[in-house]
Amino acid sequence: MSKVAAADVVLVGAGIMSATLGALLRRLEPDWSITLIERLDAVAAESSGPWNNAGTGHSALCEMNYTPQLPDGSIDITKAVFVNEQFQVTRQFWAWAAENGILTPRNFLNAVPHVSFVRGAERVEYLRRRQQALAHNPLFARTELIDDPDEFACRLPFMAAGRDFAEPVALNWAADGTDVDFGALSAQLIGFCVRNGASALFGHEVRALSRKSDGGWSLTVRNRRTGENRKLNAKFVFVGAGGDALTVLQKSGIAEVKGFAGFPIGGRFLRTDNPALTAAHRAKVYGVPAPGAPPLGALHLDLRFVNGREWLVFGPYAGWSPKFLKHGHVTDLPRSVKPDNLVSMLGVGVTQLTLLRYLIGQLRLTKPDRVAKLREFAPSAVDSDWEPTVAGQRVQVIRRDRSKGGVLEFNTTVLNSADGSMAGLLGGSPGASTAVPIMLDVLARCFRQRYQSWLPALKEMVPSLGAELSREPALYDEVWSWGSKALQLVAAS
Repeated sequence: MSKVAAADVVLVGAGIMSATLGALLRRLEPDWSITLIERLDAVAAESSGPWNNAGTGHSALCEMNYTPQLPDGSIDITKAVFVNEQFQVTRQFWAWAAENGILTPRNFLNAVPHVSFVRGAERVEYLRRRQQALAHNPLFARTELIDDPDEFACRLPFMAAGRDFAEPVALNWAADGTDVDFGALSAQLIGFCVRNGASALFGHEVRALSRKSDGGWSLTVRNRRTGENRKLNAKFVFVGAGGDALTVLQKSGIAEVKGFAGFPIGGRFLRTDNPALTAAHRAKVYGVPAPGAPPLGALHLDLRFVNGREWLVFGPYAGWSPKFLKHGHVTDLPRSVKPDNLVSMLGVGVTQLTLLRYLIGQLRLTKPDRVAKLREFAPSAVDSDWEPTVAGQRVQVIRRDRSKGGVLEFNTTVLNSADGSMAGLLGGSPGASTAVPIMLDVLARCFRQRYQSWLPALKEMVPSLGAELSREPALYDEVWSWGSKALQLVAAS
């Protein structure tokens, strides 16, 4: 075994979360040593890769699960506003990074309208009330209601072709949406870190973690190609390893992970790069979630930009595997079961029968079945234009619950040790789009004595930090206009 190396910060996983935290810390503490550890041989080869997520800059513009209808018929926009506020923080950081030469926006970000799509008179009325509820909030004020068939056909020709407009249809159209290649974004942020002194160990994985007497951590890191082990000491460890985060946190033994478990859900899509189809669909269009589907399991037909090419992608169709990563092991789920989380897992098994039936139904779908679902969006879709693709794995959080034993959650959970020497991220929704506010939360939790001194620099990166833009329309307009120009989402004046 080689001599022991040391770092101020170790980042486990080379996805968008570690990339974002590394870039923030490199700006805040340029003298700190940072080492990134990634089990695969490339940046963003798991959840952050462009084919392993929907690429939606999730700002709650089109996802109807964020705007539920209440029993009295009113629309609750609380969650939508919260998620959009988070995305505004992320967007400002990207704009600052673009202005400072860290990011090249055109390589990862494109303007694409975000659209909610419904069929049937009752759902059209829901969409009308949704637009009215959002209209008074500056974050959503530009959202349009479209219920005229001619206007529908003008905006979404591919979805209009072959459609019988005798059935009422409607759209909520938000022109300010984006398509994000989180893989390309991660690569740019990690490249910035490495150019400025960070070290990156690809093809390496964390095999063990133990506390040191000085409060730091000793990591055993294995080279997956050679089998060689090395020791690495760290003052702070962040675990942004996607589906593998639970396993790594369990190895650490921190008390805060006790009782947590994970349930893996995969995703499958149909995709096409037929130029005639991509030219006829210039939006991301989200439908209503199916009964029993996870909150972000609503089918959607998206324009994507990946590696300089335009694609249409439709899905997700749920898949299932006991693997916690797309490139994981079938033993991941059983090995994650521990005495402290067994009750949590059993509790979820009893309460999630609807989800189980949904997953079984999804696994039975053939390609013709999937294309039939696509035709609910685009009636003229032809089987031969579309190919299936497998997306990434998401490990949803199972949390201990006194009354039920355990509850399954579809959100992002930040865990940190009481002394702030370790933090990790579980879950995956809305995930990448809110990477910056999540990492700011990690900084505030784990570096309490330094955070106040960092605030001036953080407010350079995120000018609205600490403000609620939904309550300050003038500030929102200012940072939105600045961000749009810096990110090349509008022509420079």
